[in-house]
Amino acid sequence: MMEENVAAISTPSGRGGVAIIRISGKNPLDIAAKMFKPVGKTKVEEFEPYRMYPGRIDGGNFEDFGLCVYFRGPASYTGEDIVEFQCHGGENIARGILKQTFRHGAKPAGKGEFTKRAFLNGKLSLASCEGVADMINGESDAEVKAGYLLYSEKLTDKVRALQSTLKTLLAGIDVSVDYPEEDIEDQHIEELKKELKTLEWQISALTAGYAVGKKIKSGVTVAICGKPNTGKSSLLNRLLGYDKAIVSSIAGTTRDAVEGTLEIEGRKFNLYDTAGVRESGDVIENIGIERAESIIRSADVVVFVTDISARGKTDEEDARVLAMVEGKPLIKVFNKVDISTDETETDADVYTSAITGEGISKLKQLLYEKGFGMRSEDAAFLIEQRHFDALERAKASLRRGIAACASEPLDLIGIDVKETWDELGEITGETATEAIIQEIFEKFCVGK
Repeated sequence: MMEENVAAISTPSGRGGVAIIRISGKNPLDIAAKMFKPVGKTKVEEFEPYRMYPGRIDGGNFEDFGLCVYFRGPASYTGEDIVEFQCHGGENIARGILKQTFRHGAKPAGKGEFTKRAFLNGKLSLASCEGVADMINGESDAEVKAGYLLYSEKLTDKVRALQSTLKTLLAGIDVSVDYPEEDIEDQHIEELKKELKTLEWQISALTAGYAVGKKIKSGVTVAICGKPNTGKSSLLNRLLGYDKAIVSSIAGTTRDAVEGTLEIEGRKFNLYDTAGVRESGDVIENIGIERAESIIRSADVVVFVTDISARGKTDEEDARVLAMVEGKPLIKVFNKVDISTDETETDADVYTSAITGEGISKLKQLLYEKGFGMRSEDAAFLIEQRHFDALERAKASLRRGIAACASEPLDLIGIDVKETWDELGEITGETATEAIIQEIFEKFCVGK
């Protein structure tokens, strides 16, 4: 437990209905006793934990009528004693009350300090703390949900189960090394090899979820491409529900990629309307085409738009784009069905009209399926690059251990097993360096 009391405003700055000032540390109730005058005869020192008390809060040059609540450690967010004042949500009111906590001995809380104290006091794992940040910063329902799964120790529980198995294996190795018998050691190594292979498979199953988790955190990158004048910009505007891209009948109007964000079933899609790919003598347009090709190559999903009047006609420019997207999830769109009644069969995935909205719902459905497939959202809790890298390093250590089983003695195999445990400990925080911890909490706002 930290000795110092720290305080911060835990609600966003600006005007609002309520603002919260939080104090955490050894004796925040002592500060509250100097600042809060409860209604009735109950004294602050006699407050029951987890109960709201109404009264007047000292703001220095003013008073406000609000509420005070006391959380007794270790049954609190930080694991320490906490006091929270709930006042009216004026910015000057909250700042005045915060300044009073400083005058009575509290120190300003740093970024993420309350959550960092929760980690240091054993209330949360390091991965769970990162889940808190992901929830706060989540830009889609799916990102918030994935952050909550991380916060609720979904990943930590699985990692600690792996560590527990490794710890048992290490204990067995120590016993065999201390009491060596050649035939028993050979048998032990074979059993150990099987265990390590099982652990490798379990870690691989975890890392497989990162492909979905990464998309949930960063969004699915979608390149809308095709020749000029196929209606790409109009299609982007229709998907977004507002005019983002300039629409013109003049070929080459889109000189640079136009970006917009769309949410489908709670998941984020980053849409890029790219410049029409064609041969051009315009220097500026050619720069836009080069950028378009770069976006197309790096996209998670490609939407290839063709004017329906050109159905059945694939020229060199179309072939150039299709060659770039080979192997990527691809949605072929025939656009402008509002101006054509031609019903010739094609290999289109969807027919659309950016003018009438026909086919837009189906296009969104296809974007979701191509972007995420049918994977369960509950499995997508591996969303941090740091966690993925640690698991990959753990897997590499396991593989070295498995290879060592062919010729090395148990004590040397044990080095690889211990290294695997250490790599996994970076996720839970057991072996994380101070630099890693500091970097994580720098991502937090003050007050959380």
